[in-house]
Amino acid sequence: MDRFHLLKVFIAVAEEQGFAAAARRLNMSPPAVTRAIAGLETQLNVKLLNRTTRFVRTTDIGLRYLDDAKRILAELKAADDALTGINAEPQGQLTITAPVLFGSLFVMPTIVDYLKKYPKMEVSAIFLDRVVNMLEEGIDVGVRIGQLPDSSLRAKRVGSVRQVLCASPQYIHKHGIPNHPDELAQHTIIASKAGNNGLDWRFPAGKEHITIKVKPRLTVTTNDAAISSTIEGFGITRLLSYQIAPQLAAGTLKIILAEYEPEPRPVHIIHREGPNGAVKVRALVDLLAEQLRHNSALN
Repeated sequence: MDRFHLLKVFIAVAEEQGFAAAARRLNMSPPAVTRAIAGLETQLNVKLLNRTTRFVRTTDIGLRYLDDAKRILAELKAADDALTGINAEPQGQLTITAPVLFGSLFVMPTIVDYLKKYPKMEVSAIFLDRVVNMLEEGIDVGVRIGQLPDSSLRAKRVGSVRQVLCASPQYIHKHGIPNHPDELAQHTIIASKAGNNGLDWRFPAGKEHITIKVKPRLTVTTNDAAISSTIEGFGITRLLSYQIAPQLAAGTLKIILAEYEPEPRPVHIIHREGPNGAVKVRALVDLLAEQLRHNSALN
């Protein structure tokens, strides 16, 4: 049986987590789907799927093979499209993810430019303050802040951001500026629970680190709320530099204790496509990289 056909069947069963659902998706009979998977496992001499009466799940080997199978079929489609000229202009749909504020400030303008430039495209933007599993959640492009774990994803570095303490000019005028992280206990703290922010604030001190367990008077669930209350002069908060770039430029917030900032965090665009992948993904990645690399808030 044609290997590419077997790969399509395997991908459908793995994604639908069932033979009947995969059969409907492929317009095949359930027995034909079952035979195709059995034939593929026989050819490979490995078990790709665990089957019970209630569900079908990929094995660990099957999960790795699934990623490779998708990549192979994507590259085949890209080669076919390039040959026939279908791929001359981006068309179709893709999904991009980014942290909430980063997406609003920096990604949305690029998405709008992209959609204006390529009228046959549709984009779904998912902005969340958590790490998204791009493979499991069907994401094509993502923006990650921080060190990247080893993975099969391709990454393009576009800048860096700093973790900073900030306060409003009104607060600084009334309460002064702490000269050392230890002095934060004498100030009003605003803490945001968004992303990975916690109450143990670490600061570099030579080759060591100082850890300050802050006791906030105000705890919020969004960075927007932390920013607005800090602008009002209520206290000191800790955020990433890009999140307060407009306020820093306007002078409504000031950075304090800059000498105790941790190392900057890298910003990467990550995507699942290879160098010969879908032109719609490459076009968005290239446009986003160009705009982010020229943004002073990230460089």
